[in-house]
Order: sequence, then C-alpha cells, then structure tokens
Amino acid sequence: MTEQLALTRSQEIRRQRVIEAAMALAAEGGYDAVQMRDVAARAGVALGTIYRYFLGKDHLLAAVLVSWAADLERRVAVRPPRGGDVAERMVDILGRATKAMEREPRLSAAVVSALSSPDPQVAECQLDVNRIMFRIQAMAFPEDFDPDLQARISRTLGHVWFSSLVGWANGWMGIKEAGEELAIAAHLMLDQYG
Repeated sequence: MTEQLALTRSQEIRRQRVIEAAMALAAEGGYDAVQMRDVAARAGVALGTIYRYFLGKDHLLAAVLVSWAADLERRVAVRPPRGGDVAERMVDILGRATKAMEREPRLSAAVVSALSSPDPQVAECQLDVNRIMFRIQAMAFPEDFDPDLQARISRTLGHVWFSSLVGWANGWMGIKEAGEELAIAAHLMLDQYG
C-alpha cells in the first residue's frame, strides 16, 4: 500500500500489531467483534494511533486481508503449486487460499464483509490483494504462457473466487461448494492449455 512507504520501522511494527489484534478479534467474534477501542487495547496502542494508519474498521479489516494474502504468497513460494498442468496447479493454489480461509471462518467472513465497503482506502486494499493474488496465480503458469491471456485468466478467477467467498460468508454456499466453483472455473479456462 502506498501509505506504508513513509512509515518508520517502529511505526510499521505498531501498524502490524494493530493488524494482528484486529485479526485475532475477528477470528474470535467476526466482524462485529472488531471495535477500534478493543483493537487498541489488544495491540497496546492508543486509539488515536489506530486512526493514523486506518480510517475505520473496514479499512483495517481490508488491511488484514492484505496481510493474510502476503502470508499466503510467502507460503506458496516456499511450497510451489502441485499439479501436472496449469489447471491443476491453479486449483492447488486457489484450494490452499480457500482452505486457509475455511480454518478461520469468522475472520474470513469479516474481511469479506469489509471488502464490500465503498471506502476508497478499502479499494486500495482490494487492489493490493489483487496484485498479490495475481503474483500467486502466476506461479501456476509456465514461463512461456502469453502474459495478456494469463492476466485475463487470473483476473477472471479472482472474480470467481471473490464471488464464491461472498456466497460462503453469506451462508448461501458451503466452503466445499466455493472450492468446487473455483476448480470448475479453472478447468474451464485452463484445460485447453495442458
């Protein structure tokens, strides 16, 4: 995120503590459990400190998702996607992302709810998550794959993933069905490329 560029090391540490506190509160009680006073108390910072970094709860929770996505990127880089072709590798990546969210259902529902906010800072976080997910998905493609086609496929799979997560968070789709939707979309778009 652009706002992080000007942070000192100690500010970045405080900001990360705030994100971790919000993550813990959301994991315990979901969206409603993330109250800024409680986040401040859990992070050991003044309430005003939080507002230096985040304009509100949705912005903070969207930043939690950016942090989560960055962690996923590190894990996928350490353990590259498995599969004999690009579709299988993509299904592996998206399956890992979905399973990680399944392990923390309240947290996942909270960040999905926050991402629906029209807040401009949330939109910036959405772009950050999209950039990270694009880099993660790129690990599924062979080096000689057409970059324009790769970008269109990744963007479309990102939309399917987000839509599936919204369906799961709102209770009209189970996490298994969300994973199946992603697998179907990946195979429909990528099977032809072997």
